[in-house]
Amino acid sequence: MQALHYTRAAQLPDILAQRIVILDGAMGTMIQRFKLGEAQYRGEGYTGPDGAGDRFKDFAYDVKGNNELLSITRPDVIRDIHERYLAAGADLIETNTFGATTVAQEDYHMAELAREMNLRSAQLARAACDKYSTPDKPRFVVGALGPTPKTASISPDVNDPGARNIDFEQLRAAYYDQTEALVEGGADVLLVETIFDTLNAKAALFAIDEFFEKSGQRLPLIISGTVTDASGRILSGQTVTAFWHSVRHSRPLAIGLNCALGATLMRPYIQELNRVAEDTFISCYPNAGLPNPMSDTGFDETPEITSRLVHEFAAEGLVNILGGCCGTTPDHIGAIAKAVEKVPARKMFYPAEA
Repeated sequence: MQALHYTRAAQLPDILAQRIVILDGAMGTMIQRFKLGEAQYRGEGYTGPDGAGDRFKDFAYDVKGNNELLSITRPDVIRDIHERYLAAGADLIETNTFGATTVAQEDYHMAELAREMNLRSAQLARAACDKYSTPDKPRFVVGALGPTPKTASISPDVNDPGARNIDFEQLRAAYYDQTEALVEGGADVLLVETIFDTLNAKAALFAIDEFFEKSGQRLPLIISGTVTDASGRILSGQTVTAFWHSVRHSRPLAIGLNCALGATLMRPYIQELNRVAEDTFISCYPNAGLPNPMSDTGFDETPEITSRLVHEFAAEGLVNILGGCCGTTPDHIGAIAKAVEKVPARKMFYPAEA
């Protein structure tokens, strides 16, 4: 397969061929540490010129928990989190846009703000990456497209298997708008992540391809599924191998897994991906183990444990990109970066010229 020519982050494939690249850790885990209340989510506590002022003071619905809104109301919080991950050694910084689609924002009655959320989030990540980038260590903004709270493949009603609360076209339109705003805001890479429904992912990939065709741009694409239990399948029923064959037409720079399982339980599925996606880079960013409400982060693993486990992935030659999902912090990312610093990159076929 011929290499694609990227209009942004064109050097990233060569970097991945030379060393393991570090993705950042959890956004939600870090936001929780700020212990923000309803007033803070509406903008209280920040008076900078890029804040929201009183814009949401009298908004009729609760907004606490709408983390994507913080890119508008509390950019200081999001900026701080990005810079902590960059200082820890992250090469790739995800935008605060996991739920920034019109579909997901309907839950907060803020669907009309989705485009602004993506634009502002990408701009915040862009500024942070530009601040920390050096000629020897460029940093890249990864525009994050989450799965939405709805599924195109599975009925929301156990008594009606044929029922659906969203369709492909609704998802496509939402993802197109998100992609456009992320790229406008400065994203270098696009990440379709935490995929539990392959049909949702296909809508995102279709929208991204449509945007590439219309805009003339082409950004590196990372696709990351989530295996929801020990069956080794994503929620909509596919094995990791079947999932790969369903999305490989989009020619991602990397395919991987994230979230649901900690590194220990994720290992056989990363090994499976390594076998079947031999001409594509592999990414992996697991949770910090399993949920533990008694832990400061809400998850079991300390940075030392997580970094030791993912070091084993790297030493086995399974991965090109490593980072963290739920429960991980800058300390986890710093430990991972240090643990794999001298480990050779996973080898794969990737032609230098088209």
